[in-house]
Amino acid sequence: MPGLSERARAEIHPAALRHNLTVVRRLAPGRRVYAAVKADAYGHGVARLAGALADADGLAVASLAELQALRTAGLTQPTVLLSDVLDGDLSALTADPEAEPLIFSTAQFDRLAAIAAEYPRRVWIKLDTGMHRLGFAPEQAAGLHQRVAATPGLTLAGWMTHLGCADDPDDPMTTQQVTFFDSALASLPGHRSIANSAGICAWPRTHADLVRPGIMLYGGSPLLDRSAADLGLKPAMTLTAPLISCTEIAAGEPVGYGATWRAPETMPVGVVAIGYGDGYPRHAPSGTPASLDGAPTPLVGRVSMDMLTVDLRRAPDARVGDRVELWGTDVPADTVARAAGTIAYELFCRLTARVNFRVDQG
Repeated sequence: MPGLSERARAEIHPAALRHNLTVVRRLAPGRRVYAAVKADAYGHGVARLAGALADADGLAVASLAELQALRTAGLTQPTVLLSDVLDGDLSALTADPEAEPLIFSTAQFDRLAAIAAEYPRRVWIKLDTGMHRLGFAPEQAAGLHQRVAATPGLTLAGWMTHLGCADDPDDPMTTQQVTFFDSALASLPGHRSIANSAGICAWPRTHADLVRPGIMLYGGSPLLDRSAADLGLKPAMTLTAPLISCTEIAAGEPVGYGATWRAPETMPVGVVAIGYGDGYPRHAPSGTPASLDGAPTPLVGRVSMDMLTVDLRRAPDARVGDRVELWGTDVPADTVARAAGTIAYELFCRLTARVNFRVDQG
């Protein structure tokens, strides 16, 4: 069995992220861009992408630990903290003047107001325009603005909301959300931020003053009806693993746990050194795409903890040690995600410590 360094490998492409950031700026010209880098840059690694992320106007994270990881990586831009400080420890927040909390509850507001005089802070206010996860009701906007203005040390950075159905260009909910947001803020000052990746790509009306791209930076499509390639995006990760066996299976013989797949003819089958222990989705069915030097090598049989099996009929020259692409340039992560009944976000974020990450220096 190959050693860890020879098993699953995720190659990270900073140049692709820079390219995708250029696409964001082309689609939303003149807007400030806060890159969403929560969950360790969607599983890609903030430190690995630090150079490329330096081109963003700001960043967005979900926790204080993620905020501290950015600073450790040398990223100093203004950073929106999208979630609450759940443990009540505000020391890391108060020590970082570029941290911009997103306030979505009265309890949060109270805690920040109590320390604002000693630790001045720019804050964002989140309005719930219909997604009903976090945020204040739109009709509370005027009162919230008055409270920020009356609280020594607090400065309003702006207003945010989040889109629930922007991935579907035909869904009317996005238009409704923007209408609620604009109406609530019609007479109030402050920057506006609405657009996630889907809003950037399909809903120009949501661009407002500041956009918050996430999945599109990493080369995934945020839309139901258009691929990443259609949008001019490039994958920021290529996941590969080596063949550790190439054998011929007789017609009718099963492969894998449960004998859920049987060879339709005598054919070559390869075993690839990656499995759900590495984060590859166990529920990916037979037929899920993979590739070897551009030749389709779809999965056959169930994914195991340490390995999976592929159809080598279209790669007759395959040899042990050849690397199979699980997703990346030849096999879009979105395509794998659809086959497995999930989304590219989850594929990226679920990779485990067994995967060897490398940074493409090209």
